Amino acid sequence: MSRKLISAVIALGLSTTIAVAQDYPTKEIQGIIQWSAGGSTDTVMRSVTPHAEAALGGTVVMQNMTGAVGAIALNHVAGAKADGYTLLMGAENPLLYKVMGLGDKDYSEFTPINILARGTPILVANKDAPFDDYSGMLDYIASNPGALRLGSTGPGGLPSVITAMMNTVEGELDVIAVPYDGDGPALTALQGGAIDVMPAVLGAAIETIRAGAIKPIAIFDVEQNENLPDVPLVTSFNDGYNTYLPWGPFFGVFAPKDTPDDVVAKLSAAYTEGAANPDFMKLMEDRGFTMMGISGAEATAFLSKWQQGTAWLLQDSGLAKTSPEEFGIARP
Repeated sequence: MSRKLISAVIALGLSTTIAVAQDYPTKEIQGIIQWSAGGSTDTVMRSVTPHAEAALGGTVVMQNMTGAVGAIALNHVAGAKADGYTLLMGAENPLLYKVMGLGDKDYSEFTPINILARGTPILVANKDAPFDDYSGMLDYIASNPGALRLGSTGPGGLPSVITAMMNTVEGELDVIAVPYDGDGPALTALQGGAIDVMPAVLGAAIETIRAGAIKPIAIFDVEQNENLPDVPLVTSFNDGYNTYLPWGPFFGVFAPKDTPDDVVAKLSAAYTEGAANPDFMKLMEDRGFTMMGISGAEATAFLSKWQQGTAWLLQDSGLAKTSPEEFGIARP
């Protein structure tokens, strides 16, 4: 083949790629949701996507693909053609697959289209607990070793990570861990006095807090929360938490790695506009989520910090199956 012909073929290929990106989307986009219908990820994605569709000028057909703690959906999308027509509607779990022995892929196989929002961790106590803030709780633990009953919900969940964070920053806390099968049962136990304190996501606890059935001790974030403006940040008691914060369960839209830049840009712009819709923002606010709406390098940096901090907290707590070091995950 002559050089002139080769050049013509390359030029045709490039022009075709550019045309495809400019015309995108020309068919339905498949949005694969990691979790079952009715869950938080499903609700968030089905709420924001219609607004993103309007901005994109295309249709996203949503499909719930459950199983293996979300790994089936992740593997399906990771193996799809990187053309912008198969997206993963995911949450934070894949960043822990490797260290928890749940899979060999994570979000390094993807390009983040938009990290929409995250949950805010909060430490809550029984309303009759003999302390009213975080430093008071630490004083109580020091004066009453092995007495405080701390709710937990299993390795890798929010309570286990926040507890590991406290043990790392404050030193090992002498408390009794009481396991529960999910946030709901644990919060019910907290109200009834079966446990004294538990870490929870703000969205799950805020109505109970507003009703006065439990009391907030500290918010695990770097900025004051508008829903509970008078509750102190844990960083105001110990700035060592800045290594790991902001942290929390999050929701994001992801495309397979090597999806064309122009397609990624169109999708990112559409979901950014969708996330700014007042109806969606109100839904997030009502559920206690913190809006993020980040993409590109900012989203990649957030994912990296989240994975590093969480993976090593679990490793140091003896909860990880494999050391993060084995996967090149740097210690924060």
